Amino acid sequence: MSRADAGIALIWLAPALWIAVGLAAVFTGALRGYALRHSMLDIPNARSSHSVPTPRGGGLAIVAVTFLGLPLMALTGWISPAQLLMFVGAGGLVATVGWLDDRMGVAPVWRIGVHGLAAAWALLWLGGLPPIALMGDTHDFGWAGDALAWIYLLWMINLFNFMDGINGIAGMQALSVAGGLALISLVLGPHPAVVAVGGLIAAASLGFLPWNFPAGRIFMGDAGSGFLGLCLGLLTLLAGHIQPLLLWAGIGLASVFWVDATLTLIMRLLRGERVHEAHRSHAYQHAAARLGHTRVTLAVFCFNLGVLWPTAFAIGSGAVAPMGLPLVVPVALVGLAAWLGSGRDAA
Repeated sequence: MSRADAGIALIWLAPALWIAVGLAAVFTGALRGYALRHSMLDIPNARSSHSVPTPRGGGLAIVAVTFLGLPLMALTGWISPAQLLMFVGAGGLVATVGWLDDRMGVAPVWRIGVHGLAAAWALLWLGGLPPIALMGDTHDFGWAGDALAWIYLLWMINLFNFMDGINGIAGMQALSVAGGLALISLVLGPHPAVVAVGGLIAAASLGFLPWNFPAGRIFMGDAGSGFLGLCLGLLTLLAGHIQPLLLWAGIGLASVFWVDATLTLIMRLLRGERVHEAHRSHAYQHAAARLGHTRVTLAVFCFNLGVLWPTAFAIGSGAVAPMGLPLVVPVALVGLAAWLGSGRDAA
């Protein structure tokens, strides 16, 4: 798509995305009423970061709006039929098992099994891991790369679940990662599929946020958090297939969640803890205990926009090497997470 064609297409896409924002807000309100009527509540316990019973499952609004938008994007040529099948098929599996978990609870082994099936389905339509840009060249890792991509998607699904523990943080992260990658792809490409899907996910997340931030009137739940993790993982892999450097840009945009969740997991594994059990040992949870939900969520969002967006743009444009100066950011995040107490249970 040429820049001229992209400009014309955006005239139609931009209003559609604002409609998606409105629909997500309306759907979230309806889901809140449903959750209250059916006692679908998140009850506080010693591991919780909230203190009052709160409706959950609001992330299903993000799923619904995305599923409404994707077929329209396929019909208008923004995404291909294969990309539609990839997002809808895999996303439907993850959202369904997440919703069942929100409603009645699902054993971890079944959840992981469905997540693995969803990731495999997605990679079948995507074509596996894209070529990796390293040392000024691109490398195809074959079957080993596809296995790595499968693990990556599994981790993205669960990482969003782990990090969705305080008001607004998962919605803000989805907004900044999807929106950032869409904007970078628009400026550097334009790359229609990444622009369209990233814009749609960002719009749906924005519509959900007023119900979850600054006050948590409804929680996203596993249906929404797992779905967002999968979609953002797929979006970065899709971007990498279009332009290898965009894979690193997308991963960099999500580095706050990557660093906190991964460091916490490693620390808990080293102590022999059951990593699938609920806990309050993430760095953001320690920070929220000191500063409050609103300040921590806003700090993460501002860091994403002020630091990670420019860094990702520099990587995607080729201005800096992914393995060069940008590595300073995740290294600094590791140090901050460790200082905050990542991996140690909050008091």
